[in-house]
Amino acid sequence: MMANRLIELHRVLKPTGSLYLHCDPTASHYLKIVLDGVFGKDGFKNEVIWQRTAAHGSARRWAPVHDIIHFVSKSDQYIWTNPSIPHHPNYISKHFRQTDKAGRRYQAISLTGAGKRNGESGQPWRGINPTNVGRHWAVPREILERANLTGKTVQDRLDALDKAGLIYWPKDGDGTPRLIWYADELSGMAISDVWADVAPISAQAQERLGYPTQKPLALLERIISASSNEGDVVLDPFCGCGTAVHAAQKLGRKWIGIDITHLAIALIEKRLKDAFGAKLEFEVHGAPKDLDAARDLAERDKYQFQWWACSLVNAQPFGGKKKGADGGIDGVIYFQDEKGPAKQIIVSVKGGNNVSVAMIRDLAHVVEREKAAIGIFITLAPPTRPMQTEAVKCGYYESPMGRSYPKVQILSVEDLLSGQVRAEYPDLMLGGLNFKKAQREKEQDTQERLF
Repeated sequence: MMANRLIELHRVLKPTGSLYLHCDPTASHYLKIVLDGVFGKDGFKNEVIWQRTAAHGSARRWAPVHDIIHFVSKSDQYIWTNPSIPHHPNYISKHFRQTDKAGRRYQAISLTGAGKRNGESGQPWRGINPTNVGRHWAVPREILERANLTGKTVQDRLDALDKAGLIYWPKDGDGTPRLIWYADELSGMAISDVWADVAPISAQAQERLGYPTQKPLALLERIISASSNEGDVVLDPFCGCGTAVHAAQKLGRKWIGIDITHLAIALIEKRLKDAFGAKLEFEVHGAPKDLDAARDLAERDKYQFQWWACSLVNAQPFGGKKKGADGGIDGVIYFQDEKGPAKQIIVSVKGGNNVSVAMIRDLAHVVEREKAAIGIFITLAPPTRPMQTEAVKCGYYESPMGRSYPKVQILSVEDLLSGQVRAEYPDLMLGGLNFKKAQREKEQDTQERLF
């Protein structure tokens, strides 16, 4: 399954593109072999270790706490933005012990590198000859670029740095001058291939949306920021609940997300609208947009149809999308209209051409059995008049908020797609009990540094 997809991903990847493949240690070595076969051994860049959980007990083995992220590129032209993280405060206090008159922390680092040179870098400066001690003049490139000194001779560079007050001269006049490096000018520390600073999503985290394999947004932000530039295209062919496309949108990238389940696509649509508002425009391909497409999906895969139909009313698929006997329940909606436990709505989906009064009676029995407040019957075929009459006989749910709602509601797929009808029930949580709302992102959110 993965080999076929990796071949196609390699085909569409630009020469400047990279691929990241996340897996657990039980599969990582097999997938590494497949990646080598598709991208070649020179395509391998890193095996990143991500500590996804804290240490915990494990029977008769070391506690498993990490996942693997394979990083490969299509060519040696791949984009790399040199991501970094701030140095730890303990590092600053340990290595930058001196302060200038303005109170800025600095350390005096060597101005020379190991080995003699016969060129400019080996010539004397201010009466000091580095070759006498087997060394040569060497200034960090970061300093040269910041001071715009990359085109100067070595002697001119040293003169300019001294004029700017960036040369430390030993007070006793004995010894080699050194370079003053301020702590507040550090560009950050290079990120290693062991990531223990990206925390997993806890059960109480605001970011958690209830999707079982949801990854932290920070994890995808780090990957996307490292291997793409603003305006580049990010493709996630297994997008799940949409963390990668969320991160791509937040970081100013274009994106494409692919998933095999209509439920996942519906969740991603909701997530993006919650996070970025109605102004965000995107297209959804493959999900039914009219009655004919809905019929086609029902004929091809009844379970996919059921899960998609549940998304039309923001319902959770019953039993976590497990196929099999469902006891007359295809989906569940939770709502709250007063203090106390949440209340339940039973959703039944029928994708066949024939629907009958008996199905409405069956739903009414399930609602009573489950002690639910309301039952919703979603039908692909037009409901009959006797069905509608039977639904009316079921009575009403009386909300403590002072309004009545039909106890059994019949909603056709055609009307749901057109927006002519919607499920009727009170909800103080605005759907938040079914699928949590993604946190709203700030407009034109920019980040100079992620961590």
